[in-house]
Amino acid sequence: MVSSATGTWPVFGSLQEYRKGWVRPDVIAGLTVWAVLVPEALAYATIAGVPPVVGLYAAIPALILYAAAGSSRHLVVGPMSATAALSAAIVAPLAGADGGKYAALTAVLAIATGIAGLLAGLLRLGFIASFISEPVLKGFIVGLALTIIIGQVPALFGVEKEHGNFFEQAWGVVTHLGDIDWGTLAVGVLSLVVVLGFKRWLPLVPGSLLAVLLGIAAVAVFGLDGRGVDIVGHIDSGLPSVGLPDGVGFDDYIDLLGPAVGVLLIGFAEGLGAAKTYAAKEGYEVDANRELLGLGTANLGSGLCSGMVVNGSLSKTAVNGGAGAKSQVSGLVVAVLTVVTLLFLTGLFEKLPEATLAAVVIAAVIELVDISALRRLYGVWTERLGSIYGYAARADFAAALAAMVGVLLFDTLPGLVIGIGVSMLLLLYRASRPHVAALAKEGSLWVDAERHPDLPTTPHVVVVRVEAGLFFANADHVKDRIEDLCTDDTRVVVLDAETSPFIDVSAAQMLVQLRDVLARRGIELRVARDIGQFRDAIRHSGSDSTPVDLYPTVREALAEPDRQ
Repeated sequence: MVSSATGTWPVFGSLQEYRKGWVRPDVIAGLTVWAVLVPEALAYATIAGVPPVVGLYAAIPALILYAAAGSSRHLVVGPMSATAALSAAIVAPLAGADGGKYAALTAVLAIATGIAGLLAGLLRLGFIASFISEPVLKGFIVGLALTIIIGQVPALFGVEKEHGNFFEQAWGVVTHLGDIDWGTLAVGVLSLVVVLGFKRWLPLVPGSLLAVLLGIAAVAVFGLDGRGVDIVGHIDSGLPSVGLPDGVGFDDYIDLLGPAVGVLLIGFAEGLGAAKTYAAKEGYEVDANRELLGLGTANLGSGLCSGMVVNGSLSKTAVNGGAGAKSQVSGLVVAVLTVVTLLFLTGLFEKLPEATLAAVVIAAVIELVDISALRRLYGVWTERLGSIYGYAARADFAAALAAMVGVLLFDTLPGLVIGIGVSMLLLLYRASRPHVAALAKEGSLWVDAERHPDLPTTPHVVVVRVEAGLFFANADHVKDRIEDLCTDDTRVVVLDAETSPFIDVSAAQMLVQLRDVLARRGIELRVARDIGQFRDAIRHSGSDSTPVDLYPTVREALAEPDRQ
């Protein structure tokens, strides 16, 4: 058990209440993910600038330790393209041309990322994820999924891959269409048909695993590797050594700790997004603090096993969920099979066509390109355009679009920063523009008049409710909104303060100013159902004038004779 500030986090907590009926789908899912993870891990290690086998070294401890510490039943942790590319960008300037130091620093970066993740988890900094709104997270996932897909298209077509953002890679595909290797394209398209076809019509059959096996068999039988079809190639066998990397000092750990935070942010965002997506589908919750802890332990284990940085994988989690995984037993199955692969089966995956691998990844990720969710946000915006609720609707759609475009245009890390920045701006925007509702009476209740246009109102009385606390950032907006609700016939304004749990000095002074402004128009301001701190702040507002009149209920405020 791992202690927390409020109790304990159980080791292998995601396996609690495990059911016997989950064994078969977990094993099938593990086999399917293993078939995808091995060649992907080899490729991502190459992106990071280290020998391909380093990707497998990283995967084994990452899978086991995340299962022990994480909270998702479906998230698959391992090497990923975004963090692999970032690792190369961080390590290359420090290592220079020294290949041995390059590999050592790559492992040190994983260790530093693990330490940062553990500290963040133990300090319960998972709340940071709360500042990334659901629309922003959705836009981030869509952008990341599109980036993964376009990154796999060159391997599917057998053309050269261009580096850069989504649009640069897409343009690279277009400019190389004349160089398509038709044999590679045939293998890729047939593999994609197999995966998508079985997912659509025979979902109980692991189409991804079948496509991988058929691709390997096709290379072996028809000699496709001699006909221009690229395959994974040679893989070293044997298990990694365990311990701190050789040839580095304490200063190297300190130097990499700062960049490791950036790596952690990317891994946390992608992993949390994938974990939340599948948790929502299966009806359970993920704990952001445990996700930090799981990511930290996974990276620490990877670094100590001569591996590289790892994070929650959007594509492999999609494969895992699509294959029917029910728990982290599938991840443990993948870990065991990866050990077996390092010992005995490296030769098998040497014959896997890269086009088949690309097809499996595309088929897994394509369902996460949730354009319908963005369309729904846009629909809410257009539906509420001109409504007082339109501010939030427009902000939600704009935030999702900004996060998606940020990932597509500026790549993962800048896209994440844009997403977080938009989330914070969205929070400040909403806080500064609370809904100020004009109320109508329905029986004994006061309800939003805009939602109940059939209810009668009294011309000389305006009852309003601010659905937020009152403070300096929204005081002017509330004042302007209440003034706009008043007409030439208005004689009394009653502010129902029950939904405003707090008020600061600036807002209290604003109410005094509002009272004086309305008084010059022949309108009296009264505050009803004030609570606790609100009442104290009004009575000690620091103003030289008499405080605003306070009443225990709206009815009593209305019963008071008009003194104008």
